[in-house]
Amino acid sequence: MRDDGARDDGARDDGARRSLVDRHTGFVAALREAGLPVSVAEGLDAVRAMRVIDLVDREGLRAAYAATLVKRPAHRATFDTLFDLWFPAALGDGAAHAADPSARRPAAREPGERPLPPPLDPEVQARRRELFRLLLSGDDAGLRQFARTAVAEYGRTPGQESWFSSGVLRAMSPETLMAGLLNAVLNGERGELAERVARRTFRSRITAFEEMVATEVRRRIAEDTGVERTARMAVRPPLERLDFGRAARADLAAMRREVYPLARRLATRLQQRQRAGNRGRLDFRRTVRASLATGGVPLVTRHRPRRPHRPELVILCDASDSVSAFAHFTLLLTFALREQFSKVRAFAFIDATDEITRFFAPGVDVVDAMTRLAREADLVWITGRSNYGHAIKMFDERYGDAVTPRASLLVLGDARSNYGELSLPILRDIAGRARHAYWLNPEPRSQWDTGDSAASRYGEIIPMYECRNLVQLTEFIEELA
Repeated sequence: MRDDGARDDGARDDGARRSLVDRHTGFVAALREAGLPVSVAEGLDAVRAMRVIDLVDREGLRAAYAATLVKRPAHRATFDTLFDLWFPAALGDGAAHAADPSARRPAAREPGERPLPPPLDPEVQARRRELFRLLLSGDDAGLRQFARTAVAEYGRTPGQESWFSSGVLRAMSPETLMAGLLNAVLNGERGELAERVARRTFRSRITAFEEMVATEVRRRIAEDTGVERTARMAVRPPLERLDFGRAARADLAAMRREVYPLARRLATRLQQRQRAGNRGRLDFRRTVRASLATGGVPLVTRHRPRRPHRPELVILCDASDSVSAFAHFTLLLTFALREQFSKVRAFAFIDATDEITRFFAPGVDVVDAMTRLAREADLVWITGRSNYGHAIKMFDERYGDAVTPRASLLVLGDARSNYGELSLPILRDIAGRARHAYWLNPEPRSQWDTGDSAASRYGEIIPMYECRNLVQLTEFIEELA
């Protein structure tokens, strides 16, 4: 009997280990799928870290995973979201186990009974008073349990099909508690500094509560539909893998910080290529002196060092509706490149071409520059639809002198000309006048040459690179080395 019991215990332990191994493997795979760079060695480091911590301590487990798997601060939010899905704080309806009697689920209403509007519903008012007390005290553990209770009570859709955050936040309305919280802390005294500090403190607590509600909703959805599916829906890719076309205004501000060092590297790469391609004028005196070692025969020529100068850059970007989001990135890149080159001239086109360098004054906001560009730039010829052929022809006629042997040409666009003319000979002449020419295409390579795309035909003249996110921009810059 003891042997059978021992075998049963061993089977249970083996099952628990398999469950932990499967969860670890799935979690690491989810991190990779979300775009976080996690190697096999780092996954093994996380396993070793778990051997020296108490697995019951969930926050200790989170810290061990973060220390071994997260490389950049920008990845921490994605990591925390996935950790909460794969290692949830509770299972099922955690609200039913709250110690506070007020955390019990309210009694069901009779069929057909209409609930009172939230401001008049006594149950909602009681919950709001409890939330006020927790926000005032800053009780994180209490707020977390309260969020779990609130989601259980108000987080279901009317048909009970799924869970959502908006119903909870609409019922609790934490934003409307700010005035009462400030009064409770300041006691009628309205010092500017004290009020600012108090407002910032409560704003942080309210934001934390809203995130707790969102985390609880994701947990409940994951229990109903599966962790993997919920992870794919809930997690956005990290900033460096976020498509430029999906970037919001807040993302643009973060991208701008990332683009500046990339612009410096791009300028350095182009300058290195420029130096390698031109050795400078022949230094006759040094060549004659060097020939003395070979009996007066000048086997090796000496050249004067070239005068260092920062290269020039000409940017030609598509501003049509099909790539309007990509144009935001174009402006970001142009803002950053402006400081790295001796001269930057930028041009935009739809079916006509106009110079937009004037919009890049120092200190101008990128979104404001886009607004001015859309309002003031003369980019429409007839239809307002992409016409690469006419735009290239107009660029050559009006601004052809911008492309010189000292300038690098950078074209940004999807190469879709609505089956119109392409002006390939003119583009070939323009690219031939430039020191270097490159084309960044925001479309996936698999979509090139489909429909009205002329990517390959343009790519025969100017080397074309897929560039949909910061990772691909970095790869493009590295290829220039």
